[in-house]
Amino acid sequence: MICNLCPRGCNAARSAGAGDGLCRAGTDPKIARAALHMWEEPCISGENGSGTVFFCGCALRCVYCQNREISVGGVGKTVTPSRLREIYLELIAQGAHNINLVTPTHFAAAIADSLAEPLAAPVVWNSSGYESVGTLKTLEGKVQIYMPDMKYALTEPAARYSAAPDYPDAAKAALREMFRQTGRYVLGGDGLLRRGVLIRHLVLPGELENTFRVIDWVAETFAPGDVLFSLMSQYTPVCAPERPEPNRQLTRAEHDAAVGYLMDSRIEDGFYQDPPGDEQAYIPLWDLTGV
Repeated sequence: MICNLCPRGCNAARSAGAGDGLCRAGTDPKIARAALHMWEEPCISGENGSGTVFFCGCALRCVYCQNREISVGGVGKTVTPSRLREIYLELIAQGAHNINLVTPTHFAAAIADSLAEPLAAPVVWNSSGYESVGTLKTLEGKVQIYMPDMKYALTEPAARYSAAPDYPDAAKAALREMFRQTGRYVLGGDGLLRRGVLIRHLVLPGELENTFRVIDWVAETFAPGDVLFSLMSQYTPVCAPERPEPNRQLTRAEHDAAVGYLMDSRIEDGFYQDPPGDEQAYIPLWDLTGV
């Protein structure tokens, strides 16, 4: 397979078990964990938890990645699309409110195969936001909830921290396509998200201008009631040794400035975090549970 699933467009040669693209992924999915997860937004985790499948590899190279062991470290197990579907059904049997596919983009073709038949729970596409519109179109009707990051609205931090200067343009086009597919978000009577787009943004230390521009773009692009927005302050300084910055947590002043800007914007629906007390609680164990 010659792969151009993501905006890198690297024409990587991929076989079932390996690939020579930036993500180093084969065509068959590689997974590090599949389990109920309680630490998503309330409308995703609910009371029972989100049936979360963590895929290995990534098309980005974020220096602050908390999941480096699986994004570039090689931890994980390769499964077939049929086994992947079995994992979905096992999670639903455990009471999962949804099937939450984390960093799935480079396995989009295999995932589409695994979703050939509808599931009894909504499918969540939990991605970096660095997506090809063409790839997203192949998922139409198979994914009910898109939960992308909007990491950057500015080119400079996108290049510096994720080696992707084209991230802002790619993500903006991708988020528009996601919204085209799902329409305005729909919550059930139990408060769980049934359909729609939930945009996440992680505030980076020293990058408030980027956060402000992300909020501006979301507010200008989507009307109240169109999408949900989640402002996250859980940044953990776990940067790669060769790129140690940003090497601190958010300050209270930065957190308050970001939340204040959000509250003054046209965005009405969503969430924001208080600064967490134990950042490690956000990092699961990559122990092949459920795989």
